[in-house]
Formats: sequence, structure tokens, C-alpha cells
Amino acid sequence: MKKDEVPQDTSNLETAKLKELYYAIDDDGNYTTVNSSGWDPKTIALNQAIEEINARIADAKRRVLKNETSPIEYYMEFHKMDVSILASYVGMWSWRVKRHFKPTIFKKLSNKKLQKYADTFDVLVEQLKDITKHGN
Repeated sequence: MKKDEVPQDTSNLETAKLKELYYAIDDDGNYTTVNSSGWDPKTIALNQAIEEINARIADAKRRVLKNETSPIEYYMEFHKMDVSILASYVGMWSWRVKRHFKPTIFKKLSNKKLQKYADTFDVLVEQLKDITKHGN
């Protein structure tokens, strides 16, 4: 893309007074960097992704409050993780983490395991056990 073709659409970057760096070709045919305030298709895609993440968080919260899943799933979604990432943080197999999503299993977890999850999510064990005490 040529230097004068770099998109300058309105985006969330503009409202935060930030610019995104793009590579473009100058008049001499050399690569150069150009600041962009945004690009509509990218802004739309990012907004849709954020909406999807927020919907997943809300769904997990609803399911925790209905005792259909454990708070671990809520915090995993809140921190934009998946099971394999969470498993690597807590040092457990993915199947064990998934098993801890079951409320009956979660209630039997040792304090040591609960503390691993709490440390990973940067919350107190009390907040881990009761998501209504989480700031969101």
C-alpha cells in the first residue's frame, strides 16, 4: 500500500489519542512507516470480538450463579484464557481443569489447588469461591 493510501478511519484508537503503525511504500518505492488513526474493517472485527468475549463472560457468570459450572470457568473466560492456557498456568492436565468446572468437584478442591487458581486469576480464594465478590 502506498503511503498516502494508509487508512485514517475513525476508531477506538483515535478516541484514546493513539495511532497504529503501518508499513507503506513512499514516493521513491521504499518501505516506510506511517501512523494510522484506524481502519473501519479492523475496528468492526475488533468490536465483534470484544462483544463475543463479553457474551462468553456473561454466559459463564450466569451458569455459575445457576450452579451449572464452577467459578473457575467464569474467571477463565474473564481473563480471556482457554482450558489449555489455564492448565499450563496452574500446572495441571487440561482434563483435570475441565473436571474442576463441575460444581460438585470444585467444592471438594483442596486449599492448595484453590490457591493455585486464585493466584493465576489474581484474586483471593474467597473471591474465587464466590464470584459475586469479584469486582465485575
